[in-house]
Amino acid sequence: MAESGQKIRIITLGCAKNEVDSEEIAGVLRAQGHRIDGSGPQSDITIINTCGFLESSKQESIDAIRKAVRSKGKGKVIVAGCLAQRMGVELARVAPGADAYVGVGQMGRFDEIVQRTLTSSEQLLEVEPPHHRWADVPTRARTGRPWSAYLKISEGCDHQCTFCTIPSFRGRHVSKPMERVLDEARHLATTGTREVNLIAQDVTQYGFDLYQKFSLPRLLRELNEIEGLDWIRLLYFYPNKLTDEVIEAMATLPKVLPYIDIPLQHVHSDTLRRMKRPWEGERYLKLFEKLRKAMPDCAIRTTFIVGFPGETSQEFQALIDFIRQARLDRVGAFLFSREPGTPSYDMPDQVPSKVKKERFDRLMSIQQVISLEVNRSWIGKTVPVLVDEVREGWRAGRSHRDAPEIDGWVYFQGDAEPGQLVQVRIDHAEAYDLYGTQAGFTAPEAGRKLTPLRQASPRVPQ
Repeated sequence: MAESGQKIRIITLGCAKNEVDSEEIAGVLRAQGHRIDGSGPQSDITIINTCGFLESSKQESIDAIRKAVRSKGKGKVIVAGCLAQRMGVELARVAPGADAYVGVGQMGRFDEIVQRTLTSSEQLLEVEPPHHRWADVPTRARTGRPWSAYLKISEGCDHQCTFCTIPSFRGRHVSKPMERVLDEARHLATTGTREVNLIAQDVTQYGFDLYQKFSLPRLLRELNEIEGLDWIRLLYFYPNKLTDEVIEAMATLPKVLPYIDIPLQHVHSDTLRRMKRPWEGERYLKLFEKLRKAMPDCAIRTTFIVGFPGETSQEFQALIDFIRQARLDRVGAFLFSREPGTPSYDMPDQVPSKVKKERFDRLMSIQQVISLEVNRSWIGKTVPVLVDEVREGWRAGRSHRDAPEIDGWVYFQGDAEPGQLVQVRIDHAEAYDLYGTQAGFTAPEAGRKLTPLRQASPRVPQ
């Protein structure tokens, strides 16, 4: 048991997977008697769970480390996670002064790491090749909205995309045993979680390393039986592993949301070959056709990289033609980031920054118009909405089309409270958000007129 009075602050940077890692770290430490308090810098220990995916996130993490070291006083600073794993000893040189630098996969033994840091004056450096240790299920300390939770089903990635740093510091794909996933889902359900968002670098790869079979359909069937869960959402699919069996499970299991987040990165065959990504645009369109036939209300989200080395104007035009034809619900785009240690870093024909920015702006402007048109197709329909917030008398929630933090909102008049699942009739649409009224709700005569909170002014560039 830890000494009484130890106050620990955890700073989380990066993606939802890091959020889960931090919750597991917090739970492990709380079980050992530590107090987790994120209210200020005056803590006995500050833990920074870093992100190392892109150069921009790398710099954000380094800045956070330097700030924590400057203000630590007599306290301790532990640097953890992706950037510690990616940079290793180099991080201790670039952002010196922390008391420990610990790589990924260590959540289950963080009590040991903290005790060693508290009792030793020597700097701890543990960045050996990743070996993931799953934390015990009941110890996870939830943050954020209790009715919605991320549930990590695997770690690492076996794909060799030429732009991606993740396999280099997260390691090979490792599935969480199914019984542990189910136990965690049951635990979340008993503590008030209604929506679980399954996350992995590639959910379609789940189970193959453990059971010699792609086991996502079986996992979904088991999760669908858990009492208390209402929504099961999946993030993220790999294109050529989204099989008929997975689609059939999604289409027939009532709790599994018809929501597909499938990062394509590009659609031109030459670009994808340089990226070491599968297929090409025509096959993606056929896959979308199959998904929409099986799940007519299916929401499809993807992300693209603009300005990958060697991307010609013809290759980029193929991407523009594709998004016009695909008519996707959600599209995100990133300017190619030249990451040291990846094959794409040394590729010839790097695209100038100005060209990348112009292409990004053109793609997103065109998609904004498409998103608005797709959203307007929901006017007059009634959709289930999970309420997240009450904002100045209006409710803000998410439909099956809206993953937490990355998609839009459904704003509506009603009397529902956060955490409730209600029916909302849609009567207005913008490019990113929908607006409506809760079924059975009658607004008072003095009610405020609905004003869209995020106005869109879409314009298609010539």
